[in-house]
Order: sequence, then structure tokens, then C-alpha cells
Amino acid sequence: MSTDQTGTAQHAARPSLRDREHRGQWSALERVEELGLIKQAAAHGDPLATERQHAKGKLTARERIELLLDKGSFTEVETLRRHRATGFGLERKRPYTDGVVTGWGTVEGRTVFVYAHDFRIFGGALGEAHAQKIHKIMDMALAAGAPLVSLNDGAGARIQEGVSALAGYGGIFQRNTRASGVIPQISVMLGPCAGGAAYSPALTDFVFMVRDISQMFITGPDVVRAVTGEEITQDDLGGADVHATTSGVAHFAYDDVRSCLEDVRYLLSLLPSNNRDLPPSAKGDDPADRRTDRLLELVPEDPSRVYDIRTVIEEIVDDGEYFEVQPGWATNVVCALSRLDGEVVGIVANQPSSFAGVLDIDASEKAARFVQFCDAFNIPLVTLIDVPGFLPGVDQEHNGIIRRGAKLLYAYCNATVPRISLVLRKAYGGAYIVMDSRSIGTDLALAWPSNEIAVMGAEGAANVIFRREIAASDDPDATRAQKIKEYQAELMHPYYAAERGLVDDVIDPRDTRLQLVRALAMLRTKQADLPCRKHGNPPQ
Repeated sequence: MSTDQTGTAQHAARPSLRDREHRGQWSALERVEELGLIKQAAAHGDPLATERQHAKGKLTARERIELLLDKGSFTEVETLRRHRATGFGLERKRPYTDGVVTGWGTVEGRTVFVYAHDFRIFGGALGEAHAQKIHKIMDMALAAGAPLVSLNDGAGARIQEGVSALAGYGGIFQRNTRASGVIPQISVMLGPCAGGAAYSPALTDFVFMVRDISQMFITGPDVVRAVTGEEITQDDLGGADVHATTSGVAHFAYDDVRSCLEDVRYLLSLLPSNNRDLPPSAKGDDPADRRTDRLLELVPEDPSRVYDIRTVIEEIVDDGEYFEVQPGWATNVVCALSRLDGEVVGIVANQPSSFAGVLDIDASEKAARFVQFCDAFNIPLVTLIDVPGFLPGVDQEHNGIIRRGAKLLYAYCNATVPRISLVLRKAYGGAYIVMDSRSIGTDLALAWPSNEIAVMGAEGAANVIFRREIAASDDPDATRAQKIKEYQAELMHPYYAAERGLVDDVIDPRDTRLQLVRALAMLRTKQADLPCRKHGNPPQ
């Protein structure tokens, strides 16, 4: 059977069927045989196109779906859909599926909807019928209350279909927005995604990319060269590492498709199916009352010494396992999904080993988006605080640290899920307030005995408050040191905030896991309502 990308192979079964028509003889079995031949041709496609796809190191759409979903669970929708466009030779090229495979299956037994661009057909370009298939599966996912995963590998709009293709993208964007905060939406970039098509992944909750085969950009290298004169490759402009470390567009980057899709499955195992469900529980062997003795060693008492907050997270959570979101971007804050006593939690933590854990524009936006996601899908929040303040600088101020830092403040203030904050060491200035302090509504504020909660560090505060005394002193250095000690003793001792009700309890670090587990169990039935409104107007 000869085939090509025009879809002529998908009519290979028809001569014998026409013979039957001439005979006027059609049995039910023959009809079933006809259906099987057509579906087989639709599924296999053009062998030469498949070879070309594999030669690029890329899997076909169905091969990718098989890796994502539980074995044998995929049910396809509209396999036999074909476009009706004419002109530019399109009427002679009408392959089944129209370049996108849509349907549903399961991941660890839970329903997941999926669509996958088939680059072998029209380069995965989106036309009217192609878009309508995607619209339908998105509507089905929303109606069923189940996650939606898109496997993107397309050349953008199908130019031969003109504005109809562009309107198809509009329908996708509208559905992405309607589903936002209702069902989890995950975009997996497994090929090019250029122009307006890139806005659909940007509207979803998580973006996965694979190095060397996936790129995202609004204008490609040729346009950049024509407009600005800059020479740049596709990967340097919009490759996985660029978006995972520089732009923040991608949440995860991988070396191969298999490990990428394995982590998509793992992420789905941590998420509820929709905003009306709770995240799935998974009780393990890690005792809820396990002592966290290593925390005494992991966190230096000297507030100027660095350490890796991820070692603290590993010590606290079940079996030391957590799934970090955007690990390569805005590294001065860590956002992760994990479990405590089998229950899913979202963790936001300052990272002292990166820029001393300060909050800046990127860190604020990263954490704000993560907080909003957890709040939308009923995932409790644990905030680990060790923050010296906001990053000072002209660039930060001119690029909008005020409005963009306020995004994190807004996200926490607006969140109704259970919220627990824990001050590990220092918590200075407005950054302390923003990091889910008691004053903005955290349900339970805890602190270790090493905490320093204050407007600013003791040295800076002493220089401001006692500057005249220090300047007039015969020994300014000695006077400064004395005033620093006075300030620390008066306003920065570990029980100052607790005495004023701003911290609910000062706890032994070795009891951290147990305290968090107990608090989350108590807050599981939390009821919280926001004021009646159409929606808020968060800072942009």
C-alpha cells in the first residue's frame, strides 16, 4: 500500500468497497472491515512522514500519547475528521485526523484529556477542522472536570485557510481562560510553537519543554534579523533552557521526551482533577511524628551565612521527595509541591544560597503565580521564611518592583486555602510581611528560636536610630557595636513577635514536621469566603 502526506493511503481500501457497491452486497462484517481499514490507515499515517519524524529524534503524536497515558487507556475522538477547505490544492489533501489526535485516557487510573499535534500532517498546522477538534476536547475536559494536557508540535496557523485558522486560535485561548483555575492545564512543548500559537501554553498552568526539539517565540530568528539586525538561532531565541532560566515561560526543561512525560504523570499525581476536588492522598511509611534533628545542623544561626533551603525541605517532607517548579528561574525563591503525612502541600521558601534569599521582581512573580495555582486547586500552603528584604537597585525600581512585588502580596491575601508560615531565621522589613505573615492572614505563624523579625537588620537599624550618638562618640565603632546589641536585645529577640501575638508559637526545630502535620490536619476543614465580587483587580 503506497502512502503520502496527502492522505491518499486512507482511500486504499476503497476499490474493493466500490466493487461491493456495484454488487449491491454489503454485510455488517464488511462494514466493520471497512471501518477497521480506514482507522488503521488514519492511525499509521504515511510511513515516510513517520521516518522523517523519527529522523529528527521526535516521536509521533500517538507514540507520545502512549507514553503519557496508562497503557491501553486512550480513547480517541474524531479520528475520521477531515477538513473541508478548498484552494491552494487543499481539496486534494484531506487526511483523516487533520493533523491533531484528540481523546482521553487515564494517568494512574484518573481521567485525563489530551490533544497532540501530528507534525506528519500539514506540519501540525492548525486549520478550521483541526481547531474544532481541539475546542471539542477542551469543552469535554471542562465538562468532565478532568485535567487537560496538550502535546504541542505544530507549525502555527495553516496559511492556506487564512483567517479561519486564526479564529481557531481565538477559540482555544478563550477556552484556556475559561478553564483557568477550574481544571489543571499542562502544555508540553515537543516541537516548534511560534507566533500567536505560543499564547495558549502561556495561558496554562505549567509548561514543559524538551531541549533541542522544542522552541517557543512570537517572532522567529528571520524576523528578528530583518527588524533588528540581530543574528540568533531558534534555540538561543526560544529554546528550553532560555525559557526555563531567563524568561520564566517554561516551568520544566528536559533532555528527552520520555523523562519529560514521566514528570508530567508525576505532576498529575499531585493535583486534584478539578477545583472542586482535594488533591489525592498517598499515605507512605514516613511517620508523621518523625523528629527533624538535622535541621539544627542545616540552618546556621549566623544570619549572614548561606545554606540551601532545599535541604530543609527534604528533611521536613515525606521521604525527602518534592517536585520543584521553575527550579532554574528566579532561584532566590523555591516553589515546590510535596506531601506531608501523605497530603499534598505547596511550599514557598526563600533561598539563602541565591542572592541571600532576597525578594526581587522575578521571585515575586514566580511565587505569586504558584500561590495562586495552589489556592485555585485546594492545595495548602507552607511558607518557609528567611528573607533579608527586597532587592534594592535602580533597575528593580524602574522595572516596577512596587507593582510586581505586590503580586505576591495580593496572591497571599487572596488565598483561602490553609496557610502556615514558619520563620527559620531572619525576616526583615516589607518582605517579611509579604511572605505570608500573620498580619496578611496566614492561619498559623510559627518561628524557630533563632528567628529575627524586625523592620531591618540590627546593624542597619542602629545606624539609623543612633546615628547622631555614633557620630558624636569618641569611639564610633564601639558605640555602634553597643547600640546594635541594645537594638537586638530590645526588638530582635526571638520572642518579641510572639509576645505581641504576631507569632503563634516558637517551636523546637526538631518538631517542625510534627507541628506542620498537626496544623495541616486541623486546617483541613477550614472554611473561608471572599467578599462577593465579579473578580479582583490584581496588580500587573
